Amino acid sequence: MAYFRKLGAKLEKLLDLLEKNERWLILIAADPDAMASAMALKRIMAGRVEEVGIAHVNEISRPDNLAMMRLLRIPTKKFTPNLRVQYDRFALVDSQPHHHPDFADIPFSLVIDHHPKVATAPVHADFVEIVPEYGANATILTEYLYNLNIRPGKLLATGLLYGIKTDTQSFERDFHDMDMRAFRYLAKFYNRALLHKIIRSEFKIEWITYFSQAFRKIRIFGKSIFIFMGKVESSDILVILADFFLRVHGVSATIVSGIFQDKLVVVFRGDGLRQDMGKYAQRLFGEFGSAGGHRTMARAEVPLSKVCDQHISQFIWDRLQLCSRCRPGEGPCR
Repeated sequence: MAYFRKLGAKLEKLLDLLEKNERWLILIAADPDAMASAMALKRIMAGRVEEVGIAHVNEISRPDNLAMMRLLRIPTKKFTPNLRVQYDRFALVDSQPHHHPDFADIPFSLVIDHHPKVATAPVHADFVEIVPEYGANATILTEYLYNLNIRPGKLLATGLLYGIKTDTQSFERDFHDMDMRAFRYLAKFYNRALLHKIIRSEFKIEWITYFSQAFRKIRIFGKSIFIFMGKVESSDILVILADFFLRVHGVSATIVSGIFQDKLVVVFRGDGLRQDMGKYAQRLFGEFGSAGGHRTMARAEVPLSKVCDQHISQFIWDRLQLCSRCRPGEGPCR
């Protein structure tokens, strides 16, 4: 059995898109898996097109993401209208166009992702590969490099390995055998010291106060923990808190929410045994804003204008109570 999938015809189709006189921009919602995937696609495109750029649509504030950018020399820029007009073609990795408003009107030529497909939001591009069975998008790009006989350098290998590590939560979340194969393959080339430095850059010292606030605001229902943090300086702190409280013995799910900029952000984490977090988020908040994700991790973002007629914490609590009385598969909780 081959170590990875054989991608001859698929890669021929991808390479046929690449013209020497065209400028490509790779777009991401920046996190380790997305940044690593963009690095790999840029490496594949290098020398085959006139120029390749990387741009992110979200704010990058988590210390590990910032450390990854700096230590692995990832040349990503904030996506702006002025940047957009400088490029001829657009690629999207570790996302689908419906995942972020800034992606919606971009004519993507290439989309590579591992998130679940949504029947109501089909992806249209010249080249599309979506492999929801894989735990990390970096696994797909590792397969591409392998099939193209491109040996990843230490910076790229470290990025791809870290992307797999984070999106599978060190293989504690859903993963595929190919994720493990890619991890083992990349382990031949990565830099251990660089990886450790990125991993250890997990918190900002000013975020410590959020933990004390969270302990005071915990509400428990069944085997779940709910916390509303109010206004936060970054939605990343909600992710960190949701991951942290899922470690509590006997807890099967955490829902940590807060107000960031003009949106209510709700982060879901689960043990994968009792509830599909992606479907749960969609049932709770899909009718109000964007919502969805994987079985063990999900996110919802709701414009504040949709909940301004009541206290936000009570709005979320009411949705949780209502959804607890709904049967799975019934659709949105009403």
